[in-house]
Amino acid sequence: MFQRILVPVDLTEKSLAAVDLAFGLAQSLKSEVTLLHVIETIEHVKFDEMKDFYTRLETSARKGLKEFSERFEDEGLKVDRLVTYGHRTQVIVETAIANQADVIIMASHRIDPDRPGHDWSTISYGVAILAPCHVLLVK
Repeated sequence: MFQRILVPVDLTEKSLAAVDLAFGLAQSLKSEVTLLHVIETIEHVKFDEMKDFYTRLETSARKGLKEFSERFEDEGLKVDRLVTYGHRTQVIVETAIANQADVIIMASHRIDPDRPGHDWSTISYGVAILAPCHVLLVK
C-alpha cells in the first residue's frame, strides 16, 4: 500500500516520531523512504547574498539527514536523503508529486481548540490540505 514514503523533517527531536513511524512501515512493507529537509529561503533577498549562510545550513542538514537515515541503511532499507531550498509547504507537496509518494509522514502539533483558526497556517496543515496523497501527522 505505501511503497514510497516521504518524510519531511526539521532535524529536531520532534521529527524523530515521524522517522520512527516511517522506519516501522518501511520494515513491514519494504517501502522506499525519502527523508526531506527544506531550507526556507528568505524572501526579497537574493540567494547569492546569503550563499555562505545557506551553505552552512545545507552542510548541517546533510549531516542530520545522514544520522536520521543510518538505521534504515543498517536494515538494508532503501532511503534517500534530499536537501532543497524554498517555501517548505510548497516544496514538500512538489516533492511528493515528483516522487509519486503514497504517503507523507510528518510531525505536527496539537491545535488549541480555544483559539480556532489561529494555528491553521502551520506547515503540516498546509501539506495535509494540498498533498495529492495520504498524509499522516504524528503528534
